[in-house]
Amino acid sequence: MRSDTEFTALAEPFRPELLAHCYRMLGSIHEAEDLVQETYLRAWRAFDRFEGRSSLRRWLYAIATRTCLSALETRPRRPVPSGLGAPSDDHRLPLAPDEPAVPWLQPAPDALLGGDDPAAVVAGRTGVRLALIAALQLLPARQRAVLTLRDVLAFRTAEVAEMLGTTAAAVDGALRRARTRLAQAGPVEEDLAEPDEVARRALLDAYVDAFARADATALVNLLRADVELEMPPTPTWFTGRDTVLGFLSAGVLHPGLWRMIPSRANGQPACVVHRRTATGRYEAYGVQVLTLIGARVARITSFNDPSLVPTFGLAPALAG
Repeated sequence: MRSDTEFTALAEPFRPELLAHCYRMLGSIHEAEDLVQETYLRAWRAFDRFEGRSSLRRWLYAIATRTCLSALETRPRRPVPSGLGAPSDDHRLPLAPDEPAVPWLQPAPDALLGGDDPAAVVAGRTGVRLALIAALQLLPARQRAVLTLRDVLAFRTAEVAEMLGTTAAAVDGALRRARTRLAQAGPVEEDLAEPDEVARRALLDAYVDAFARADATALVNLLRADVELEMPPTPTWFTGRDTVLGFLSAGVLHPGLWRMIPSRANGQPACVVHRRTATGRYEAYGVQVLTLIGARVARITSFNDPSLVPTFGLAPALAG
């Protein structure tokens, strides 16, 4: 009988990339963490029966994928506001009521996904980009699994067929349908024109500084003319620099209201957001993820969910 120590030593190094895989499948970092735990429990129970006919990595991916597919049988897809309706063209109108019951897409901190995620080798940061994760949620679960295993993780068709207990022809058919559906959904590799790391950090720092000072003029120089702003759980979203800045200036930008700490999520610049309360303390508010094209911000996705803040390693409250 193999020991627990042996299992841990062999299997634990794969945890970050399995977390990234489950996140792609579920669109929720919280649910992905739970399913990785379930994957390791199932793998530990079956470890004595692992005969080594495939690599341990592929065996773990097979277990993780089947675990995700089982979970997705009872879970709806996770959208973003832009996937549910047209943008508002008037920032002066009241926002639609928040919809906390909707299982919104969540961001994932780079620190949890790890630097050894195979997607980082195969397709750079695109493997966990928000645009890709959102697009994957449009696919039926099995197509999502096939496309992720083949196009993101670069498993061979025969390997995917074995992992899913199906035929190579079925895998090829599912992959064609998934690729067609993603193509219809629009481009998902927005970082092709993203600036280098130094420029990304400089832009993020300038964005955080502009927010802290409530400087709308500074933001004008950071945002593209066609910038988009999404704010789940609010279904209302905006497009166009004038509309976005009009909304921010009217009710969001106030000096000292926000404390924003630079971070990274989904391979993109991000900031963890706390909001000042009447007591002077700063309480957890959410996470903003920026999509950059060229040297400007093309999309702001503001996940206004305080439960995300601890996932990024920060306390739910900060001193004033």
